[in-house]
Amino acid sequence: MALIDPRNPPLSGPVTDADLGPLAGLVGTWEGAEGVDVAYSYPRREIGETLFRERATYVALGPVENGSQRLFGLDYRIEAWAGDESYPFHLEVGYWLWNQGSGRLTRGFVVPRGSTVLASGLVGPDDLVLEAHAEAGKTTDGILSSEYLARAARTTSFRCRYEVGTATYAYEQVTVLEHASIGGSMEHTDRNVLHRVG
Repeated sequence: MALIDPRNPPLSGPVTDADLGPLAGLVGTWEGAEGVDVAYSYPRREIGETLFRERATYVALGPVENGSQRLFGLDYRIEAWAGDESYPFHLEVGYWLWNQGSGRLTRGFVVPRGSTVLASGLVGPDDLVLEAHAEAGKTTDGILSSEYLARAARTTSFRCRYEVGTATYAYEQVTVLEHASIGGSMEHTDRNVLHRVG
């Protein structure tokens, strides 16, 4: 008989598309080279566009039992590279979670610059458009920044929209920042179209 280490329990049993609901279409590995990042550039000292390529991997997980809540979702990792650079300018690890009972979709992620976001929205089991939103200062669906980022470029809101197909998905996300270098608020936007590769 195999024993389960209580310090490291498995996150997933058998997961079906019905369990994952609107997240089922994202399972797999995706790549896209049509990315556009609009953000403040420290070397140029202005807001500008950076073209990028991206790789995203989504792995099914669940069920996650939490009181009366039963969640299924995706464990994911995203990497993005500017042009032909070999070192990624963006790394992201996180989870998409779906509560079938309430229809609540949650995206939680961390980026290594020192930001953590927990965003959510409502979605039906067969929906192909996924939207989530977060605001700084809230105790649910909120945003936290490191001490440095809170001074230099504090994130005040985040929203994303994914349109999921069978062979591609497209997304756009907008991060609103209070940016010290421009002395006010700005929108940092990212968008891309990714194609299933595995």
